[in-house]
Amino acid sequence: MAKTRYIFITGGVLSSLGKGIAAASIGNLLESYGFRIGMLKLDPYLNVDPGTMSPFQHGEVFVTEDGAETDLDLGHYERFTTTETSQKSNWTAGRIYERVIQKERRGDFLGKTVQVIPHVTDEIKAAVFAVGKAVDVVLIEIGGTVGDIESLPFLEAIRQIGLELDEEQVLYVHLTLVPFIKTAGELKTKPTQHSVKALQEIGIQPDILLCRAETAIPAEIKKKIALFANLKEDAVVSAIDVDTIYEIPLIYRKEGLDATILKKLKLKGDRGQLREWSRWVKRVKGLSREVTIAIVGKYVSHSDAYKSLFEALFHAGAENHVRVRLERIDSDALVSGDLRGIFHAVDGILVPGGFGIRGIEGMIRAVEYARTRAIPFFGICLGMQVATIEFARHVLGLADAHSSEFDPRTGSKIFLKLRELHNVDDMGHNMRLGAYSCILKKQSLAYRVYRQEKITERHRHRYEFNPEFEYKLENKGLRISGKNPERNLVEIVELAGHPWFLGCQFHPEFKSRPLRPHPLFVSFIEHAKRTPSRS
Repeated sequence: MAKTRYIFITGGVLSSLGKGIAAASIGNLLESYGFRIGMLKLDPYLNVDPGTMSPFQHGEVFVTEDGAETDLDLGHYERFTTTETSQKSNWTAGRIYERVIQKERRGDFLGKTVQVIPHVTDEIKAAVFAVGKAVDVVLIEIGGTVGDIESLPFLEAIRQIGLELDEEQVLYVHLTLVPFIKTAGELKTKPTQHSVKALQEIGIQPDILLCRAETAIPAEIKKKIALFANLKEDAVVSAIDVDTIYEIPLIYRKEGLDATILKKLKLKGDRGQLREWSRWVKRVKGLSREVTIAIVGKYVSHSDAYKSLFEALFHAGAENHVRVRLERIDSDALVSGDLRGIFHAVDGILVPGGFGIRGIEGMIRAVEYARTRAIPFFGICLGMQVATIEFARHVLGLADAHSSEFDPRTGSKIFLKLRELHNVDDMGHNMRLGAYSCILKKQSLAYRVYRQEKITERHRHRYEFNPEFEYKLENKGLRISGKNPERNLVEIVELAGHPWFLGCQFHPEFKSRPLRPHPLFVSFIEHAKRTPSRS
């Protein structure tokens, strides 16, 4: 069996340069040659996973099929490649240290002094090699920036891997910044030089530099960077700003990055043309017609908080030959006042997931506006819950209708904690995480959209629909069109007689891909673009 190759992607100068997209784009290119790839994100922070972190701090929590709460970069990995990530695809320093301490408590180290080297670094290496089984190439992204104290154990671990494996099995790719200084009128290489030097001091010589810049880097600048970084010129690659992130694999191919990687790893494969991907990128860059979707949520000021959601809408727009313009509205701003001035020009309203009571009343008002004015509405997770609560209040007449999350004393608990439901056994967690099946009712909007009776979608929530209200709501027109068959849990609600009104308990955005947009988003945008002008 051929030896697995390992590509390590590190970052320098500053954060947010796009290591995750760089890793995903390289994975995209390698798959075009027919290689089987694995993806791994190593995060230096001490949280065991990002599940308890604020979206304002960390952005979106991406959920895998097997229920792992992970870094948002895993979403990029899945959108750019055919890889399906899992629990083993994201390790934090907290999770690594937790494993080491558990072993120490069990006596696995036989009384030895437990140290960062070798015990922590060995655990990191084990996580890397676990992904390398049954694939040709593993791409490992190291979170943070070279020079951060938190990332040192991870950098030491990947340095050791470079010594332990054959030379052609390991490749170090370093993403750095070449800023353009307007007053000087030139690109500056000094930040890249310092970043490479910091990596070299740790004992890692990068094999390839991805240089982020506003424009293509001239040959003389590449030559200068190569000289100071101890590299050949073909190992210095322009990573220029682009109109859409999905263009990056095409830019890398134009720069010859894929050929350089294969040469250094001594790999051979039949080069794919990326024809379908290229056609899709060309199409999205040429979109002119727009639809406007209002995103009414808690975390709209932080674009990464809804990363997969925004990408899913983008994919669906491309499928419908329209550009989706997002009107991000903080739900706190809707608690009072006239909504017509806010929503008069939108073609659809979407309420995404979230936790906590802040902004709930504003979301409920947004749902009522969409329901009563025949505006296409899409409620996801919390959005489905507030849509049901709104209907219970204003159609059933239950003025105190709420979730026990927000009002534990209300007499009309439309949503309950999982363990409060009498027909549900203890599931071992306080949340429903990962993939669960759902059976759709025929003659429903959901069934028409999916075109199949059984679906599987990813979840991340801890409150469930109270079955006591099922008959009352359906009798008034809020149809329950999808249920989890194992536990009879409500998954989808939709409004009879409305052009497009659907709420789902799961997160469909996690399964949307550029070439395979999620059907719910496609249908939502299709109906949004039919919405009569409201201006």
